[in-house]
Amino acid sequence: MNESDSSLLEQAHQSVTQRLGERRPEIGIVLGSGLGSLAEELTEAVALPYATIPGFVGSTVPGHAGRLVAGRLEGRELLAMQGRVHYYEGHSMDQVVFPIRLMHRLGLKTLIVTNAAGGLNPEYRPGDLMGITDHIFLPGMAGANPLRGPNDDTVGPRFPGMVNAYPTELLGLVQAAALKLDIRFHQGVYMMLTGPNFETRAEMRMLRAWGVDAVGMSTVPEVIVAVHAGLRVLGISTITNSLKPDTTAEANHAEVLEVGQQAGPRLISLVKAILPQL
Repeated sequence: MNESDSSLLEQAHQSVTQRLGERRPEIGIVLGSGLGSLAEELTEAVALPYATIPGFVGSTVPGHAGRLVAGRLEGRELLAMQGRVHYYEGHSMDQVVFPIRLMHRLGLKTLIVTNAAGGLNPEYRPGDLMGITDHIFLPGMAGANPLRGPNDDTVGPRFPGMVNAYPTELLGLVQAAALKLDIRFHQGVYMMLTGPNFETRAEMRMLRAWGVDAVGMSTVPEVIVAVHAGLRVLGISTITNSLKPDTTAEANHAEVLEVGQQAGPRLISLVKAILPQL
């Protein structure tokens, strides 16, 4: 992170802190496509449009409201990103992960990241939820890594490990809650591609051969920056469509939003169930 980004981060910190007053969020949550309704569950909420926060950029994607919402849920203080920005929108990686850097600066210790993803595992059905056990970050392997550039040693190490990016104890909490709530829940590997196009049949075959269970266009840069800064991370994907290498049907974003909205109540129930234990 360069000096310009550090200056913007400090401005954002001052701006958000002033508007939140005495409120001190403990847990951050990033709400993906069609999942923004969880933010409406927060009580005593304060909503800050991204356009009013230094360093933030607005989302151009349908289903992403573009607000930072602070409030209470199940007795915990949350800071929710009601919509995220994506690399494919033309933003830099620094802009994509800036909100996560702000969450760390605000003192948050735990981050929940959600997304809408295509299901490559044949056992998955649209509407299922998947806890992320690991990820493959193809853009990062090609050089588009959010940690590229000068490292701030006061935040995290130059070479952070990612083997334990998704703590098993957090996944265990969600798995147990899903079982109790009778919610179809899986655990699997998530892969990020840049998008915005959906995958070809050849790409689907390749990804499945690599052991990928679900694929999307977000999340991993946020996770990397969070882990670098020492935050605990819980990742949950909503499986919005089934990806079959022999298909002739094209995926579409309207389908993603529709299934995401239908699955929203289940995701909300799951998050509510685990919050007191985080």
